[in-house]
Amino acid sequence: MNIGQVAQRTGLPAKTIRYYEDIGLITPDRACNGYRRFSEAHLHKLAFLGRARGLGFSIEDCRVLLGLWQDRSRASADVKAVARKHLDEIDAKMAELAEMRSTLAELVERCAGDQRPDCPILRDLAADA
Repeated sequence: MNIGQVAQRTGLPAKTIRYYEDIGLITPDRACNGYRRFSEAHLHKLAFLGRARGLGFSIEDCRVLLGLWQDRSRASADVKAVARKHLDEIDAKMAELAEMRSTLAELVERCAGDQRPDCPILRDLAADA
């Protein structure tokens, strides 16, 4: 398969596939003319990476997960540890976003939103930390 066919089948942009090759996540074969040739195994790896990235795993986490996926002697505890770490990061980010939302909602509520220049939103943004 060429890169266009793989992009279509995986839903990944060709640019992303080339990037994954550049950073060593995949290593497609090369034809005599230099064009990339992808096998079904490459297709499965790319689909795996697309799904992992879709869940927000970092490139380094994807590298670890891909290695674990390919290692049939892996311990599921190792996979769970990577996923747990990422889940904890998501939970922390959600808490941070909830706090931001709460603060912004309070500021929006306090702002009259009329023709007067006084604005608690701008006052808060300009306040010294």
